[in-house]
This record gives sequence, structure tokens and C-alpha cells, in this order.
Amino acid sequence: MTTTTIKVGNSVENQTYDLIAHIEEALPGLSKGQRLIARFIVNNYDKAAYMTASALGSEVGVSESTVVRFANEMGYDGYPQLQQQIRETVRVRMTSVQRVQAVNHRMEENEILDYSLTADMEKIKSTLETVDREAFRKAVDMILGAGNIYILGMRSSAILAEFMNYYFGLLFDNVRLIRPAGGSEIFEHLMKVHEDDVFVAISFPRYTTGIVNATEYASKTGAKVIAITDSMSSPLVPHADVALIAKSEMVSFVDSLVAPMSLINAMIAYIGKKKHEEVTQTLGRLEQVWKEYNVYTSPAAGGDEE
Repeated sequence: MTTTTIKVGNSVENQTYDLIAHIEEALPGLSKGQRLIARFIVNNYDKAAYMTASALGSEVGVSESTVVRFANEMGYDGYPQLQQQIRETVRVRMTSVQRVQAVNHRMEENEILDYSLTADMEKIKSTLETVDREAFRKAVDMILGAGNIYILGMRSSAILAEFMNYYFGLLFDNVRLIRPAGGSEIFEHLMKVHEDDVFVAISFPRYTTGIVNATEYASKTGAKVIAITDSMSSPLVPHADVALIAKSEMVSFVDSLVAPMSLINAMIAYIGKKKHEEVTQTLGRLEQVWKEYNVYTSPAAGGDEE
């Protein structure tokens, strides 16, 4: 299966290994100073993710240049690249409690609003700067040619799936949103998936076993699989025909989903453009129904007239 990607950010997206396991494997061949760095990262990756090279060196008692050489030894062009991979590891490995503690350590209460909104803007900006237009169009063409469109998102990603389902429902008659309650119910929904269908899987750390298994199953049926996720190390990617990568980063115990939401919004707008005549007719009929049954309230009247 060939996977096409939309890459976001400066992280080492083709690194699919577990960084901690990689460091532990490399330990015997490292110098004494580098082993100190390695052990600190393995045992304190939540702290190391937000330390400068200088701060990390001071913490373990080595020079900043030793930290940089350690990053090179691990296969990175420099410390910033290694740090980004540590942050990816944090997002996948940390529990909710650890996330809260890490963020509380990093910022004061009066910084949270500015930090969160600024971080969200940066994620969308990164998406805009690095999006692969060809891959994006390929995903849209797969959806336009699908027999049926199945959408699955679990836990917080279920919000993204609901959003996609609502607007796809205005564009298509063949949309199937999977709302699993648990257990084998996912596969009961997927029993009817065929090779002319498209399965859209949406997941961000921490990934659930259920959506990984469902994506693998859909792929094995021969259906086209579109994965909307955070990096090429996501467990959805090996089973996807197209992987759309949107930046998502830890904010307290939750992940920001603004970039994937914007990516999905762009897909909806692009499909609406491709199906312009049909969409115009559908929305025209809906407007008549909404007006007849007072679905929307009228704007409040202005102030008293003179």
C-alpha cells in the first residue's frame, strides 16, 4: 500500500520508531556524558521536552556541545529536531495526570489564554505552509468516487468525526458515521464495507486500540483508507492509502484540534466547490424547509426608532 502524506511542522515525520526504545538500544555505544543525557531523557522525557540544550546539559552535568553531539548520535541534524521528537513521545506516552503537571510547571495562570490561542494560530499556520495539495486532492477524489463513506473518530476525535459527518451529510447520500459504544460494535458497523468504499479514520494521541484495529480491518477489505492524524508515526498510517497530517500539540490534559478541524473544513469546502450545482439545489430546498418550520430564529430587532 502506498501512503501519500500531508506533512505539518518541522518534526522528523518519517521516524516511526519509539524514541525511548531507540535511545535505550543505543546506550551501550554512547560516551559517558551522552549516557547521562540518554538516561535523563528516558526517565524524564516530560521535562526534557521543554528544556533547551544548555538547560539539559546543566541538569546532567555536561556541556551544551555534548547535548548537540548526542542529538547527532541519535540521527538528528541538531538538538531542535531531537527535542521535537521528544515532544512527540510526550504526547503519545504521557497520561492525563502527567500532562496537567507538565503544563502547570511550564506556565502561569495569566499566560494560559495567550499561550493557547497563539499555539492554535501557529498550528494552523504550519498546516497552511506545508500542506501537500496533491495529496489533499487525492483524498477528495477518493471521497467523490466512493460507493459509501464511513467515518470513525473515537474519544476527543469523535467531535471531528461528527463535524465531518454533519457537512458530508449535506453533500452526499452515502455517508455512514460509526458511533461505537465499545467492544465488537465497530466491526458490526464495518461488516458491510466493500472495496469501492472509503473509510475515514480520525485519531490523535493518545491513540485508541479500537480505531487502529478498525482502520486495519477496513484496509484488509480493500476499501480506500484516509487517515487524518498527527504524524507519520501514527499507528493509523501503515493502513492508510492517504494520510493527512495536521499539527496537534498538548495543551494541558487535552490536545488542540484546531488544525485538523481546519483541514476537514477545507475538504468540505473543496468538495462543495466540485459539487456546486448539486449543493446549491440541496441547500435551496433546505432553506425552504427551515423557513417553513421556523428552524432558525430571526435576528433581534434594533433599538427603538425615533
